[in-house]
Amino acid sequence: MSRRTWIQATFYKRECVKFLPASRDHHRCYPVCQVCQSLVRCCCGRLIGEHVGPYSGLLGHGPDPDASGEEEWSVARHTSVSPTDAFGSLDFQGSTKRTCRAKYVRLSCDTPPEHLLQLMLREWHMEMPKLVISVHGGTDNFPLSPRVCQAFSAGLITAAESTGAWILTDGINTGVSRYVGDAVKVYGSHDHRKRNVLGMTPWGIIENNIDLIGRDVLRHYQALGNPLSKRASLNGMHSHFLLIDDGTMGKSGCQIDLRKRLERYIHLQKIHPRLPQHVPLVCVVVEGGPAILSVVLDYVRRASPVPVLVFEGTGRAADLFALVHKQTAVERKLDSDIKEDFLLRIQEMFCVERPEAIELFNILMECMEYREAISIFDSESEDLQEADVAILTTSLRGTRSSPEEQLNITLAWDRADIAKEHIVVYGQQWQVGSLEQTMLDALVMDRVSFVKLLIENGMTMSCFLTISRLEQLYNIQKSSPDHFLRHIIEDAKKTRLPMSYKISLIDVGMVIEYLIGGAYRSTYTRKSFRAMYSRFHTPVKEGGKESSSPFKARKAALTPETTPSRSHFYRTAQPYRHKC
Repeated sequence: MSRRTWIQATFYKRECVKFLPASRDHHRCYPVCQVCQSLVRCCCGRLIGEHVGPYSGLLGHGPDPDASGEEEWSVARHTSVSPTDAFGSLDFQGSTKRTCRAKYVRLSCDTPPEHLLQLMLREWHMEMPKLVISVHGGTDNFPLSPRVCQAFSAGLITAAESTGAWILTDGINTGVSRYVGDAVKVYGSHDHRKRNVLGMTPWGIIENNIDLIGRDVLRHYQALGNPLSKRASLNGMHSHFLLIDDGTMGKSGCQIDLRKRLERYIHLQKIHPRLPQHVPLVCVVVEGGPAILSVVLDYVRRASPVPVLVFEGTGRAADLFALVHKQTAVERKLDSDIKEDFLLRIQEMFCVERPEAIELFNILMECMEYREAISIFDSESEDLQEADVAILTTSLRGTRSSPEEQLNITLAWDRADIAKEHIVVYGQQWQVGSLEQTMLDALVMDRVSFVKLLIENGMTMSCFLTISRLEQLYNIQKSSPDHFLRHIIEDAKKTRLPMSYKISLIDVGMVIEYLIGGAYRSTYTRKSFRAMYSRFHTPVKEGGKESSSPFKARKAALTPETTPSRSHFYRTAQPYRHKC
């Protein structure tokens, strides 16, 4: 099945098919009235002239007298689905010198998250993320001080690109999503494969979304929207867009549930094929309105809480979180005078009445019941860590993992600096064999900095590289099934190897001699090593019983996998040498 066919068969758009007037006043006129065509809107947000479905009765007759109450519009009852008609690529027109193109697709708000992940990995060729950074904040434009803006921008991009993370935003060209786009423009890599900034935007709020309709097309898009319009334009520095459609126009919110489900589903995936840990998820809060309080509460009170990093000094909700987090550091309850001050702040900050301010204050205090999942980053502090380190350490704390598991996560990120400063520290107790497995994973995954870190902390390669481990490393096929070493062995032996053939150290020695020529004799092919190797693989028996010779005891030490209680290995892959 082609990509175009698969996308059309998998993803759907939604359209309202029943007109329900949003106004409670009954219009006593004909359906073709020009006034109603231009003024009366359906609950979905469309005018009568824009609506594709039938009317809810004739406007001139008003409601059914037998009806017990007015019908309430809902996505499930009043919209229908059909194959998506908008997907392809966007070419953003702007002054930037970069080539800014992004993939996009219009899809229904109830799309299964597994289909979304399949789209991004298989069709859009994105790499599985090793971290998900979900950025939340204000949707309207707001000012940031240069220092705070620089700390957020540099920290976010460094954390994302150094670990292979995905950044999730609302994707619009205002508010925090615009700051994320600016961060990509200033600090981001020119390599498009490292630019994984995903915008999840409601289809109905996009300016001129009708211009995006087309199947597998390239559309030129102007990111500068009309300042008088209530619609939003897409940010040109995002790399991918999921345009969520619930059948409404000019209304936001349909993306919230799908974004939660996608984040949860990605969080359940393995961070790396060799590692059992899941993909970490962290929420970053910058500024924000009243809705951000509920967003944070939803994250921290889950069965598996999602850690939240709040950037202090960005304004409104973020500063409110930072202030109450400090006030509740010793005692969780606030004094009555401090509570009154918070209520006045909330009323002034969000322009709400006192009853709503009390409700928002209660949400804020409920968040503080999970304050261990909330971290505050103050960019004005001189002795605070870098923003990228704050993001990564916050996500590590949220995993509630053991030191061994956290070390595996930093190994997947290839951030040895995080491991050195926060995990492999003085006094940390490690389970027997845990660092040996980490060293093996680091060698297979080409994590040179982690190999150096483990050696600096006492790992001895002469003890680690046993015969069994060396052969395990030689037999690992990383990405391509076309094993280069096997081909050289076949050339040296002048025979075809079966697929189940396991490469031995003797084979490796023979390959070295084959490549160098007759001027060199590998220790792996010498008679003394062959004898030792034969005894290692074939235990000697005396009188029908296994030998209790010293060599057998040393051989047992060569296979620590079968004796996990041992912390040292007595024989390594170093060739045997006769004593003079």
